[in-house]
Amino acid sequence: MPKQWLRARKQDHFYQRAKRERYRSRASYKLLEAVKKYKFIQEGNIVVDLGAAPGGWLQVSGKIVKDQGFVLGVDLNPITPLKTDYIHTIIEDVNNPRAMKRIKKHLPSLADAVLSDVAPNTIGTWEVDHARQIELASRSLEIAIYLLRPGGSFFVKIFQGDMFSIFLGKIKERFRRVEILKPQASRRRSAELFVLGMGFQKNAD
Repeated sequence: MPKQWLRARKQDHFYQRAKRERYRSRASYKLLEAVKKYKFIQEGNIVVDLGAAPGGWLQVSGKIVKDQGFVLGVDLNPITPLKTDYIHTIIEDVNNPRAMKRIKKHLPSLADAVLSDVAPNTIGTWEVDHARQIELASRSLEIAIYLLRPGGSFFVKIFQGDMFSIFLGKIKERFRRVEILKPQASRRRSAELFVLGMGFQKNAD
């Protein structure tokens, strides 16, 4: 990695804060800010975290749901286990046709919230990177529709671009309330946004 990038990272407020508070990722604060404002994860909830490595969102979700809840992290890469009985992880590709059924088998019931921080390996060509991100976000939405209980929530990362409005429309078909967020922990130069759907409806309007 470039030395300049590493130096900037070490000077980053949220990176330093994550180190102090023992979160695995500065991205933890993106989820924390959203939950603090909209309270879409609560004690006792069942939460699925797609693209969960290295585990920052798992830590946040686990602290909220506590031992009455359950959190399942899903990622292509192994996640160092968290020493908490109610936080579990599996290795899975969200694009695997069998992924939805496999994830569901690990849950004690339908999920209250599905989170997705899934992102493609970017190549530097914006049109391609944006399209790949939308594909992953759309797949995450399919999984959320399969796993969520009525009234549940979906929180997903998106890259800004010309396909964003189409994807947003799909979320609005399934959720009673939709919010677009740019958390403080999201770097200003980053094109990422987060979309939060609340009040899941099993049948689209």
